[in-house]
Amino acid sequence: MQRRRFLGLAATGMAGAAGLTASACSGGTGSGDGVTLKLVAADYGDPGGDNGSQAYWDGLARSFEKQHPDIAVDVSVLSWNEVDKKVAAMVADGTPPDIAQIGSYADYAARGRLYSVGELLPIPVQADYLPSLAEAGEVNRMQYGLPFVSSTRLLFYNKALFARAGLDPEEPPGSWAELRKAARALKAADVRIPYGLPLGPEEAPAETMMWLLSGGGGYTDNGDSYVLDSPENIATFEWLRDSLVGAGLTGDAAPADTNRQDLFDAFGRGEVGMLNGHPTLMQQADRKHVEYGTAVLPGKNGPASSTMGVADWAMAFKQNGHGEAAGKFLAYAFDVDRHYDFVSRYDLLPVTTSASARMRSDGSQKKLRKFLDQLPRAEFYPVGKVSWGKVSAEIKRKIGRAVAENGEPANVLGALQQTAEAEESAGGGR
Repeated sequence: MQRRRFLGLAATGMAGAAGLTASACSGGTGSGDGVTLKLVAADYGDPGGDNGSQAYWDGLARSFEKQHPDIAVDVSVLSWNEVDKKVAAMVADGTPPDIAQIGSYADYAARGRLYSVGELLPIPVQADYLPSLAEAGEVNRMQYGLPFVSSTRLLFYNKALFARAGLDPEEPPGSWAELRKAARALKAADVRIPYGLPLGPEEAPAETMMWLLSGGGGYTDNGDSYVLDSPENIATFEWLRDSLVGAGLTGDAAPADTNRQDLFDAFGRGEVGMLNGHPTLMQQADRKHVEYGTAVLPGKNGPASSTMGVADWAMAFKQNGHGEAAGKFLAYAFDVDRHYDFVSRYDLLPVTTSASARMRSDGSQKKLRKFLDQLPRAEFYPVGKVSWGKVSAEIKRKIGRAVAENGEPANVLGALQQTAEAEESAGGGR
């Protein structure tokens, strides 16, 4: 099955261009004189930890205000559990923020609520974005979403638990059969969760997509049409149901009731043998002194040819008419030094060519190079589809049923396909 690939590295020759200001922005987007920008952003810190994002944004706002004394920035940082809902409520109440840094943009763009990127940023700043990530920010061929950070996924495994189970800690599984064999050995060694499968509402769309890709399927085909109930996808979930969940290799809790952060926490306690994870899991594992390894996701017959990538988005709302001021702040935030400061503190991947080049050459970021290497073949959610929000919500509600005892993947995926097609027909397409 062919699928659209959203992210690829490309050298643009624009290293450092994001340090330019937005003085070249298009007119008609609002004056910066005496403006207070309302900014709502997501918190990338660990729950209950001391590495929250508020300090970063406060520092960025204060340094920006020194250079732009006619623009104040009022920052609110919220957890991922509430930030998207909070922004949606603000929009519904008629009081949207000027800038939001959240998980999706397409619905707001389709309703005409956002400035286009061309209205906000000068061409050199736009050109520094990784080209295909910029494309993923488009609705109807116009870019509205500014990629903010990205990440890819790898298989994490606990080397100490591998050794305890008689497995070679330097040879992680490369295929589904090898993963099942390793999970069986871990279970025999009394590992509580041989493989962590978070199909609960927090992570279900991501875990689902990783497995679909590793089985030769995906959410959409090369024509960007939904193919949720494809034969490849059904076969993938039948294998998960029978070979992992049904064999008792995913722990006692049902995958439908298992969230990502719960498994990340358990991995930090040394209770999980293997799970799919993103770069920030490295920080959590390092703090807990877990000896872990990472590897390309196992595929049906060998290492997967692609992995899932995720991008979070920034956007500027039009209602308050503060486009010029918002553009200046966003250009300031994407200066290579400032952008790199943010992604490096959270073990995330940059979205600009200049910051990506810096990360690759930074010796202190060697652990992230394997994730960077995944970018050319990473595939992303179909975020440019306005329908994706509702489809994703349905996946969160239903996909766990496909791997339950007596679950029927064909029925579950067929119902999700019907939802996707209905949303597309209702005008929720790209």
